[in-house]
Amino acid sequence: MTAVQTAAAPPARTARRRVAAFVTARPRFRLGALLSAPLFWIVVLYLGSLAIMLASAFWSTNDFTGTINHTFTTQNFKTLFTDPVYRTVAIRTVIVAVLVTLIDLTLALPIAFFAAKVVQRRGLRYALVVAMTMPLWASYLVKGYAWRVMLIPGGVVDWALKPIGLHGPGLGLPATIIALSYLWLPYMVLPVYASLERLPQSLIDASADLGAGAGKTFRRVVWPLILPGVVAGSIFTFSLSLGDYIMVRIVGGKTQLFANIIYDSFQTASNLPFAAAAAMFPITVVLLYLFAVRRTGALENL
Repeated sequence: MTAVQTAAAPPARTARRRVAAFVTARPRFRLGALLSAPLFWIVVLYLGSLAIMLASAFWSTNDFTGTINHTFTTQNFKTLFTDPVYRTVAIRTVIVAVLVTLIDLTLALPIAFFAAKVVQRRGLRYALVVAMTMPLWASYLVKGYAWRVMLIPGGVVDWALKPIGLHGPGLGLPATIIALSYLWLPYMVLPVYASLERLPQSLIDASADLGAGAGKTFRRVVWPLILPGVVAGSIFTFSLSLGDYIMVRIVGGKTQLFANIIYDSFQTASNLPFAAAAAMFPITVVLLYLFAVRRTGALENL
């Protein structure tokens, strides 16, 4: 039996070697086999769920029984386009997302520049990078209710501004913008920091040697080179702000964003087709934003 098994072993090893040689000689096949599982996950589960949601947006809900009618209709989209309430909420949502992105960019640039170019000690630089990510360590709800405690009338912000005769914003749209800016700031700081860290210091020194001031150096040298990092951070902050609905409920008072309409249509009104139609709005806005950014060429350098 041992001799038979020993004699049968070489064909098995030969088959394995042939398979290994076949895979090694074909890098595209190896790459396709490596990516097949994640591609299956993305195409079937992610894009498949989006396709089902898009199809359900053209269905309707029976007002009496609450059952879904699987007949084609565009009434959900007509309601979204013709009702002025939804247009107002849509414009408000885009404005909030843009403001959060601009605020985070304004805060991220000096923080990232200081950490990447001013701090010389590597240990201190890494400590600052860790500090940038600290807002991500706490729970989303903990941070939301912490901001609510600070922003409510008579809260910490009111107490801090009282000596100079000012009051905090209270609960509402400004509080929502402040809380969202705090939440998504690390997503802007880290890409900008990574871009600044890759920026050669010699370029900044050469610009200064040629007589350019700090502002001109930033516009002509630094900004074009860190633009891909800024774009990457803006994609995060803009899309996350566009789809947030929990923070609005915590600190927004009576303010509504478009994600709240989607949530209420599904959870409260049990109108799944209308919620699916409303969900097309943030998806479309993000796609348009990515298309506009792509036209600038920034995505090619990410």
